[in-house]
Amino acid sequence: MNDDWRCTYRLQLGPDLDFRRARELVPYLRELGVSHLYLSPSLQAAPGSTHGYDVADPTRISVDLGGEQAFRDLCSAGLGVLLDIVPNHMATVDENPFWADSGRRARFFDWDAQTGWHRRFFTIDSLAGVRVEDSEVFDVTHAKVLELVDDGLVDGLRVDHPDGLANPREYLDRLAERGVHRVWVEKILEHGEQLRDWPVEGTTGYEFANDVTALFVDPAGEQPLTELYAELTGETRRFAEVAALAKLDQAHTEFRPEFHKLRSLWDLPGLEEAAASLPVYRTYVEPGRVEEADREALVLLPDELRRGLLLEGDAPAEFVTRFQQVTGPVMAKGVEDTSFYRWVRLTALGEVGGDPDRFSLPVEEFHRTNLERARRFPLHLLATQTHDTKRSGDVRARIGALAGMAEEWAERARAWRILDDGHENYQLLQALVGAWPIGRRRIDGYMLKALREAGRNTNWVEPNETHERAVTAAVDRFYERPPDGFEEFVGRVAAEGRLVSLAHTLLKLTVPGLPDIYQGDELESLSLVDPDNRRPVDWQARKQALADPPPKLAVIRAALDLRVRRPEAFLGAYEPVDAGPDVCAFIRGDGDVMVAVRLRGPVVKPALAVPGNWREVLGEIGPVALLERA
Repeated sequence: MNDDWRCTYRLQLGPDLDFRRARELVPYLRELGVSHLYLSPSLQAAPGSTHGYDVADPTRISVDLGGEQAFRDLCSAGLGVLLDIVPNHMATVDENPFWADSGRRARFFDWDAQTGWHRRFFTIDSLAGVRVEDSEVFDVTHAKVLELVDDGLVDGLRVDHPDGLANPREYLDRLAERGVHRVWVEKILEHGEQLRDWPVEGTTGYEFANDVTALFVDPAGEQPLTELYAELTGETRRFAEVAALAKLDQAHTEFRPEFHKLRSLWDLPGLEEAAASLPVYRTYVEPGRVEEADREALVLLPDELRRGLLLEGDAPAEFVTRFQQVTGPVMAKGVEDTSFYRWVRLTALGEVGGDPDRFSLPVEEFHRTNLERARRFPLHLLATQTHDTKRSGDVRARIGALAGMAEEWAERARAWRILDDGHENYQLLQALVGAWPIGRRRIDGYMLKALREAGRNTNWVEPNETHERAVTAAVDRFYERPPDGFEEFVGRVAAEGRLVSLAHTLLKLTVPGLPDIYQGDELESLSLVDPDNRRPVDWQARKQALADPPPKLAVIRAALDLRVRRPEAFLGAYEPVDAGPDVCAFIRGDGDVMVAVRLRGPVVKPALAVPGNWREVLGEIGPVALLERA
């Protein structure tokens, strides 16, 4: 067991990275300075699974990844382990012993024997919701994971999609009662929403990813980019309006079975409109526990429905539970999987849990969120990239930098017309600038997904193949002959993006919380939405880079080494230092460590008038400063 939580490193296990290959990486990761492997789901998944979230048998370690002994060997190889688990759903395959047996199916799943209906994960029919609120179901489906925790092989759990559970608090309490003392939840918090007082260390870190991105977006670019977006696309609405319509559309179409089930329990008008109106993913009402945040989330609902959901009326208990389970998927599909592709003023802001209407984040607000995290969840994960992010942190850094060169970008965007549709063209341009040089096959895959998710000219159900082929052909012509000035402009954007990325990385490693590195992200990572961000990693290149590390890798090693030398500083206080609107600076611990990063302006290291003798830990790396008291 390793309780020195210094930094996690996420590994996406699969056909190209099984337990044995992951074990071979441990010496490299130890030298990098991380303390814990953060493993994707490792229980037996459905045949052919590439990600592990389609669990078929939670009582067994994945044979496809190498089996239990190989997993135990990995857990004993020298790093702690944070394991991703999937309590909400399982795969509806014959290899699933709980699904294949009709008697067990009725007990283990939210399944209606008369209609064949079952609660789905989002809109995926092949993933069925598990009745983990039943104590027997919990015991059976968690026996293997709890055994690994009891044996000291797994130090903590990452709980996937807790909002799908009937009662997330009760579930998390049960984990704590069974001896799981470190738990992180994949809970998506909307801007301003607070994580409930659950027995957890925090979330998986999207809040930090959104905040640190917006921190570096120049607020002066908001008006010119808003005007440019309207000019190129005709879109003058705010993101919130687009998202509200998309959520409602999803509720009436993709989630028709879920609302049919709700009406069979309590037939009220306007259920789809009510679910789509929530400003957060879900409420957490249960008998004897209705919090003020729940009341605020339901304030716009019709009176009878609102009172019922607050347990003040006649709503059946099953209706209340199921309504809460369905609002999260409606939000996710309407916002993350649709609106982020329909509203693209500055795509760096369209990240999971993000609000693209919020253009920039003042440094004072960034400090406030750090202070709150230090007070409530000091081991809250801090991510800049995950297996589910829409873009890697490095791509977001580049696209965000366009706000600081808004006038020049506007000229380029007007001139570079690759696609006939203005919206699709502007989306493509941002992807190209953010991820260049990106191979033609990768950008084709991204655009196909983006176009179908947006649902404007094509979609997943009835693809408009003629339109899709025209887009691919136009992209091919661009690659054959990029427009004049493209390479030079993208080179300057990339240079600024790398400086911003250095600052993102240093902040992630030093503000309150537990830094998380996604596989391969210690070097420049120019990835778009999955499956692009789940490509195999060139591990040999990363091992070789340790000998002469480039700036991003050097910042990671230096900061993690400092966390080893001065662990008390990063468990202690966080004190903002006022250095003006263009610098973010703070002191950690009892004045032992100081950090300062440039947000915008001249490319120089920030100079701070702070008394005492300080030693620069990073040397001459970029416009960022990491100092320790001499």
